[in-house]
Amino acid sequence: MPPQPPPTILRELAERGCLPDHQAMDRPTLTWIAEHRPAETARPALGTEAVPDRPVLLVPEEGWFTTRQAANGIHGVRHNARVCLLAGLLAQHHHLEPEQTTALCLAAAVHDCRRDNDRADLGHGQRAAAWLARRHPTVTTAFSLDLTSEQVTAACTAISLHDVAYPGFSSAQQHAYQRARVLTDLLKAADCLDRYRLPLTRWWPDVSRLRIPVPAWLHRVAFDLMLRSEQAHLDGTSHHDALIHAIQTILT
Repeated sequence: MPPQPPPTILRELAERGCLPDHQAMDRPTLTWIAEHRPAETARPALGTEAVPDRPVLLVPEEGWFTTRQAANGIHGVRHNARVCLLAGLLAQHHHLEPEQTTALCLAAAVHDCRRDNDRADLGHGQRAAAWLARRHPTVTTAFSLDLTSEQVTAACTAISLHDVAYPGFSSAQQHAYQRARVLTDLLKAADCLDRYRLPLTRWWPDVSRLRIPVPAWLHRVAFDLMLRSEQAHLDGTSHHDALIHAIQTILT
């Protein structure tokens, strides 16, 4: 009997503990995720806490990522755009001022754009923050945003800290956190909520690691945004159109 080829399905690779550096969603993995919908996402999506406004959608350009493979992977364009949407919803829930909301959405939309791989990739937050500090005129123009230097600095600080666990903050990081505490907390929460895309349930959102409350309805919104945008993209839709489809079917 000839040897069996190695698995290419993300879910199977995760179970075997042999995930590659670059990981992309596939149909069997997405089907498995849909079939294992967690209980917290089965509640009515909005209930009595209706979202007052549709959040801003900022879709990063593929060229902003380290490689095309990274742009299309599980930390790529769609993930960053969904985190932007979730950050906007969290900003509304926590009554954030418009200026802070804009800075938060900018941070969310590019927070993973300097990843070298889809593993832990320590330091990718600092690399993305440094990249935005250099490129912010190009990025904000592409997004049709007008931010002050203070807003850009706050966004860069939140990005630089998003991949560092709170207990792991150095003295310098703790000092930086105090200058952009709200943006950092909300970015971490929004990033956490998009973890439903990962192929093992133990990697799904753990809100006990966060420092802000997350409304119950947002878990279902996060799950369905991921599920519908990933399905649409697998069906051949562009990043942008896949996200628009998900928004229109969930937040209207």
